[in-house]
Amino acid sequence: MTLQSENRDPADRRYGGFSAGTTGSIAVNGPRTAYILLLFPKPSETFIFREVVRLLALGLPLKVYTLYGPVRRDLSPEMQVFAGPVERLGRGFVQEAPIHLLYWLRRQRRLVLKLLRALLVKPFYGLEKTGENLWAFLAGLYLARRFAEEGIEHIHAPWASGPATAAWVASRLTGIPFSFNTRAWDIYPPDGALGEKIEDAVLVRSETAYNIIQLTARYRCDPSKFHLTYNGVPLEHHQEAPVPMKPPYRLLALGRFVAKKGFDDLLRACQLLVQAGLDFTLTLAGDGSRRRRLERLTRYLRLTSKVRFPGFVTYDLVPDLFQEADIFIMPSVVAASGDRDGIPLVLMEALMHRVPVVATAVSGIPELIEDGVTGLLVPQKNPTALAAAVTRLCRDRETSLSMAEAGRDRVMTTFSPEANYRAVFELYRRYFPTGLGRTTQAEHGCPKD
Repeated sequence: MTLQSENRDPADRRYGGFSAGTTGSIAVNGPRTAYILLLFPKPSETFIFREVVRLLALGLPLKVYTLYGPVRRDLSPEMQVFAGPVERLGRGFVQEAPIHLLYWLRRQRRLVLKLLRALLVKPFYGLEKTGENLWAFLAGLYLARRFAEEGIEHIHAPWASGPATAAWVASRLTGIPFSFNTRAWDIYPPDGALGEKIEDAVLVRSETAYNIIQLTARYRCDPSKFHLTYNGVPLEHHQEAPVPMKPPYRLLALGRFVAKKGFDDLLRACQLLVQAGLDFTLTLAGDGSRRRRLERLTRYLRLTSKVRFPGFVTYDLVPDLFQEADIFIMPSVVAASGDRDGIPLVLMEALMHRVPVVATAVSGIPELIEDGVTGLLVPQKNPTALAAAVTRLCRDRETSLSMAEAGRDRVMTTFSPEANYRAVFELYRRYFPTGLGRTTQAEHGCPKD
């Protein structure tokens, strides 16, 4: 089968197969796996980048396929030098998409229309998810042919939204088994086809136990299909922060400037701290659609002398922020849309630097932060409770550091990247056998109905 390749980034064509930088001198071990992402590497998705790198190091023959073009800004040094196999579609795919749509309509018209109806007749919460999933549907038609060409044995989507839609379409057309992750924005709120994707997947990974409870209840599906695979953070190169805990107390918050992060509640808590006479500064690092709103709120609350906005900070520079912090604050909320955090990796990073943590009891956060044991938990959308927790940590350095130490121990045991990525590797080898000579549906033209 010959496919057009003009849509691919020229820099990626050398990765047309699995030989270029896939495993190096490491023995190939496991199913030939395709990872489908919107973007890769992406500065804010270090957890996915590390997973890919580690699975390649373990010998998994893995190739990344992205639905969009390359990211060229804010990449960490390790992302910039990544030489693994990546193939990108990008905007050029718009011209090629009709070719693949017609190809499959001629061969499996009933199935293609059935998949399309499943995407269109159910609500997608917001234009962004709707557009992403329709693009993913078209990309899945192309990827089905690409995966058959490359002998893919397992398709995985690290997100349950567009990437899982593309994986689902490609799997249904070819018979190649697929899996996907459930995290946060991708399932809160869910897209209209999430139930179908769960039903057809061989397995579903979740980064929190909270997600498994929510999804099995909503879709009445077998809990055994779900597998808890926590994200991990590197356990080395985390230098303990001094945490002097002396005035002016140095508060730190870090994340994307979106509604679910609750940073407006944090600013209102800071106003209460000023009124209570606490001497502090807040570094609010990150960027996003709500930046101007947060800056305006800072001025309105007369906090400009207390709060600084350094902007987006690349992953390699984040440790510098922790070295200059006394307390890390994660004021996550459930947004009006239903969007919420999973377990923010930055919480693990803070604890690995031995920085005391205040967080809200949202989603999977209590799986890491146990109130009074590994940090302080407060109700969401409650600036008064946030301010009280910050004050409590400031007044008792010994107890604060003791909780941070306990949190560090929990990260090292429960969120060890070596253990967790090895578990993912073994999961793939268990559920997706290699070398079975699988005959795809595409070859026989017999859709799975």
